[in-house]
Amino acid sequence: MNVKYIKNEDIERVLIGVPSGHKHLRVILILKNETCLVFSEATIANILRGFVLVKTHPVISAIELKRAKLEKRKHGFAEHQLIEIEKESRKIEDEIASILYDSGSTTTAVP
Repeated sequence: MNVKYIKNEDIERVLIGVPSGHKHLRVILILKNETCLVFSEATIANILRGFVLVKTHPVISAIELKRAKLEKRKHGFAEHQLIEIEKESRKIEDEIASILYDSGSTTTAVP
């Protein structure tokens, strides 16, 4: 896995909007190293759903979203979704810590 930890200082600009001729939002991160990451509205919505759940839930401290191809879904929803899977928060937290360590992240863990 090629890990790149992106911080605010790594981002030059963020563009958010509906491109001309399209129906859905795009989020574009333009990094200082000229890498450009484009995210679909569905991807951002899935990530935000998970983010809000973890930030606001009184018990859940981590979740994993996994790609799933949904045959049955609400009208207008993308066929491929990021869906919560059943996995212990602690295992997810440990995996996050391991990935951060492997990335060379200098973020200090809180004891």
